[in-house]
Amino acid sequence: MSCQRVALLFAALLAFLTPLTNALAQPAPPAAAARRPAARTATAPATGVVQAVQVEGNKRIESSTIRSYMLIQPGQPFSPEQIDASVKTLYATGLFQDVSITRQGDVLVVHVVENPTVNEVVFEGNHALNDDQLRTATQLRSRAVFTPAAAEADRKRILEAYAARGRYAASVEPEIIRLPDNRVNVVFKINDGPETLISRITFVNNHAFSESRLADVINSRPERWWAFLSTADEYSDQRLDFDKELLRRFYLSKGYVDFEVTSATAALAPDRRSFFITFVLHEGERYRISKISIKSDLPGVQPDSLRQYLKLGEGDWYDGDAVGRTIDAMQDAIRTRGFAFVQVNPRIERDPKAHTVALEFDVGEGPRVYVERIDITGNVRTQDRVIRREFRIAEGDAYNEELIRRSRQRLEDLQYFNTVTIQTSPGSAPDKAVLTTNVEEKATGEFSLGGGYSTDAGFLLSTGIRENNFIGTGIDAGINGVLAQRESSLTLSVTDPYFLDRNLLFGGDAFFIQTNTLGTQPYDEKRVGFTTRLGYNFNEHLQQVWSYSLVQRQLFNVTTTDFYITSQEGGSLLSMVSQVLALDYRDSKIQPHSGSLVSLGTDFAGLGGQAVFVRARADGAYYIPLDFLTGNSNWTLAIRGGVGQLFPLDHQESVIDRFYLGGDNLRGFEIGGAGPHAVTPNGTVDSVGGRFIWTQSTELQFPLPLPQDIGISGRTFVDVGSLTQGTFESNSCSTATNQQCPTIYEPNKPRLGAGVGISWKTPFGLVNIDVTPFVIKQKYDTTQIFRFGFGTRF
Repeated sequence: MSCQRVALLFAALLAFLTPLTNALAQPAPPAAAARRPAARTATAPATGVVQAVQVEGNKRIESSTIRSYMLIQPGQPFSPEQIDASVKTLYATGLFQDVSITRQGDVLVVHVVENPTVNEVVFEGNHALNDDQLRTATQLRSRAVFTPAAAEADRKRILEAYAARGRYAASVEPEIIRLPDNRVNVVFKINDGPETLISRITFVNNHAFSESRLADVINSRPERWWAFLSTADEYSDQRLDFDKELLRRFYLSKGYVDFEVTSATAALAPDRRSFFITFVLHEGERYRISKISIKSDLPGVQPDSLRQYLKLGEGDWYDGDAVGRTIDAMQDAIRTRGFAFVQVNPRIERDPKAHTVALEFDVGEGPRVYVERIDITGNVRTQDRVIRREFRIAEGDAYNEELIRRSRQRLEDLQYFNTVTIQTSPGSAPDKAVLTTNVEEKATGEFSLGGGYSTDAGFLLSTGIRENNFIGTGIDAGINGVLAQRESSLTLSVTDPYFLDRNLLFGGDAFFIQTNTLGTQPYDEKRVGFTTRLGYNFNEHLQQVWSYSLVQRQLFNVTTTDFYITSQEGGSLLSMVSQVLALDYRDSKIQPHSGSLVSLGTDFAGLGGQAVFVRARADGAYYIPLDFLTGNSNWTLAIRGGVGQLFPLDHQESVIDRFYLGGDNLRGFEIGGAGPHAVTPNGTVDSVGGRFIWTQSTELQFPLPLPQDIGISGRTFVDVGSLTQGTFESNSCSTATNQQCPTIYEPNKPRLGAGVGISWKTPFGLVNIDVTPFVIKQKYDTTQIFRFGFGTRF
């Protein structure tokens, strides 16, 4: 009995252990399958060879494409590791929501559930950024494969785009709308949130300058209700870095050689609606210059000959800006002597005990570097040749910073681009450099429909179409019409500054102009005609432009008894050849800060028509930068002057061909309000112009204590001028029957106007306001204390 019981117990134990042993003998599931419960792999023993791979569940993606992603292929032995790696690879494509691989005999069955495709991406609730800007920032597109990870990545990109616009409180929530055929619409629901502006700027460890003074130095500004057109109260990392550089330059210009910004932090408020910016400074001691020496290793360049270019002297406080200006002046002067590779290095030796520095300018030959290539990027519309022709340096030339700076300025003066940057990078050899020009194009085509007011023309309406970079060729073409109280016009114009890709300017205008000058002049005037012009450049600075004009003039609606005016009522034909020779050394044609401009113009009328005269005019302007006094490049002293003479030929010239004084050329007086006047016996006084004119204007241009991006600048000015030779050569008045000759009153004394003004570059046009409370006038002169212009400028 005992033996039987032992046998039965052993059989029962064997029956219990057999299933457990078989279970333990099975291979462990792959790690990927453990992480992804939906992914299943074959559970058969890892023996045999794969005869085929069968794909199930795919609708959009070809079976052959799915097989190509797999690491295990027919003909290979069954391997759990290879099957697991194939599962991971299929998931990594981003095409599938679920993947499972099972074994059925010698066949691997791959079952997939495809990710949906994007039918449409929609943005809702966005106002600060439009749909096109958001599409540029995101990556999901129509017909792309949708994954939650892609939607989340785009959500973060949208938030980054809003943060770049100063809106850190924005919120974005993606909503997925399921559609038939495994498609989805992705809707990004956006709340712009308020602008995250700078609420406070703090300076720590500043002793030499107050917080208010340092606040004027940096570009960032705290939020102010009146600065609604400014962006200076919007925080950005780039602006913060720029502020640090501005502080460094400011302190160096004041003699603080050891200055540094130890930290600059921007803390976001808990409500994400404002920033607190803190600059921690180390000012150090202020240093004077104890000694200035110049060392030259260039043959024929004596150190003493360079002292005239020093912008600071011994005993002065150290000035980093003056050091930079000295280096530029020395290098420019030495290059004119034939040294293309000159380099001036400043060296300072501190004496911390005496708080002085010894300054040495080391003049030597710089590395010989040539321009290997000029690359142009960022231009979508503007043709490469339009940009390249403005370069003053060519491929193969010696590298020259001044010519590069001039090239950049010429590109900016085109007014085709928002920004122009020229970066230098190493070329294919140590002595070669690549210039990469990046431009950000702006809209050059313009359709205008608006209105405004100017003191000269009165209330006005204007409409026009203009393209100053026609199809990217640099051609300026347009049509413009103006309807105003005192002047109306229709003008068609086209100008090619590089006609036939040569050094030729060619263009023309066709125009109709009617001036209703009643109240300023006792008549109305109408002009209909055309002008064609041809110009060329002798060199970088000297240009000449020739033109021919054929104009039918009409003088009508005469309201005076002045014989000199009534006798000219009616029509006349002007056929005139003109030329202007200009010598331009300004640093910028748009906003000159330094340099000079001199022009000589002549008109010859008499190639047919009734007008026969010669008219000559000389004008000049000289701009003096006041950086060395103010430390600010927005201070400029502009000195302008002009003189003109009209010579009548054959017979008396018309009053409409004479010079007139007042308005733009003499602020404080109406147009034609100063100069000779005809006084009739019945007491009527009329402005009749003159044949000789001279004007002079001295104007100080300065920034106002407002953020620069508002676009407001100030000026104070003194205008002086005189207009003479108003008498008429003809004796027809004295011989005419029953005519009483007017008396020409023209005191040979200058007039003067002094005042202040502002210019405001608004999104709606340029606003100019001048107030001239102080004038020196003569009898019969008509003054104009307040002068205002808005909208179209005449």
